[in-house]
Amino acid sequence: MIQIAEMIQEIKSHPDFGKAGMVLAHNGVVRESSRDGRPVTGLTVHVNHGRLEELMAEYRSRAGIVEILIAIEEDKPLAVGDDVMAIVVAGDIRENVLATLEGLLNAVKAEVTSKTEHFTEGS
Repeated sequence: MIQIAEMIQEIKSHPDFGKAGMVLAHNGVVRESSRDGRPVTGLTVHVNHGRLEELMAEYRSRAGIVEILIAIEEDKPLAVGDDVMAIVVAGDIRENVLATLEGLLNAVKAEVTSKTEHFTEGS
């Protein structure tokens, strides 16, 4: 189970946390419909861990970024409303943190995760 509060506490214990002026979190959850509007009962997420590690290293090296943590619920059926993924980014200023979270989230969705949606009967 994803615990954003625990992820934030972990980031706050980072030795460079004093340089942070912002901690930003993303919490993705299972929606009741697919992007094309079909009703779903849930989904299963698969993760390319090698690519995830590469992206984390790349985004951690960005200017002003103190730490990044990602948790993904993978390889198990998730129901509507369940947490799918959490990303927590700590950094110096808003512009650096916002851009990093947005870029990393888009990259993870495009390059790291794949999902199997479970549709309701007849959808």
